[in-house]
Amino acid sequence: MKIVIISPDHDTRAWEDALWDENQDLEIEIYPDDTEREKTDFILAWNPPEGVFKHYPNLKVVASMGAGIRHLTKNKSLHAEVTITKIEDDQLIEDLQYFVLTSVLNYCRNIPYYVIQQQHKNWNRISYRRPKETHIGVLGLGNIGLPVAQLLGKNNFKVSGWSNSEKEIENINTFVGREQLPNFLKKLDVVVCLLPLTDDTEDILNQEVFNQLPEGAYLINVGRGSHLVESDLLEAIEDGKLSGAALDVFQDEPLPKDHPFWENEKITITPHTASVTQPSSVAHQILENYKNLKQGKKLKHTVSRKKGY
Repeated sequence: MKIVIISPDHDTRAWEDALWDENQDLEIEIYPDDTEREKTDFILAWNPPEGVFKHYPNLKVVASMGAGIRHLTKNKSLHAEVTITKIEDDQLIEDLQYFVLTSVLNYCRNIPYYVIQQQHKNWNRISYRRPKETHIGVLGLGNIGLPVAQLLGKNNFKVSGWSNSEKEIENINTFVGREQLPNFLKKLDVVVCLLPLTDDTEDILNQEVFNQLPEGAYLINVGRGSHLVESDLLEAIEDGKLSGAALDVFQDEPLPKDHPFWENEKITITPHTASVTQPSSVAHQILENYKNLKQGKKLKHTVSRKKGY
């Protein structure tokens, strides 16, 4: 049994240890020091270099090391017949649920404002929002967005959701497709992006969308950095169209030190930490799919190339 790991920007030792804990007979090789590439049929990857897959003529499966798969689908050397799988993990979903809930509560109780006040030794109390007075809109009602929306609802927020396909969800007002996007946006206090990154959703958080939100709405982006047109966000905050934003994902990561987001007091920055894959929690599903491949069985958590997720 051999798995090749391609993740040049990350330390892979935690993944190696987790996989070996599951199967001590497993052979693991790390790109670019892997051997006999013509025999490799299963790769575990995150942000692989463009063109790298052309060196693996018999590749059958590429498993993403996280829930995101755009880093794979955009790689032009990954042939269409190669199956892509992604991580689906209940712990990741729970982590994201509570991160979004925390971010929403921070907004409602003005915590970013008070952090800035403390730095200036100011004592000034401002009014806050209660959950029942706050309308949250969740962009994306998939296996991650739906649990987030439901947790917000359980905490007495008014919740609406927008998705690409029609859904009926108890206690959540749902909207579908681009035609219904304006009606989804027009009454929101907070919009949360949990969409998959596809050609259709790239740059979806833009001036047009911001202009359809009520004055002073707040943005939380825990989807992908490429969902957001960064210059449009800065302009919307400067113009007062948006009251601020909490951002966990960015076009360039780590966020460059000269990026204007750092200096904007109305933007809360976290370093892509809403949910972080723990190799020990998901190694079993990687090896299960490896065994399924070898035994000719159906793979789990496969990605639709057509849909992009």
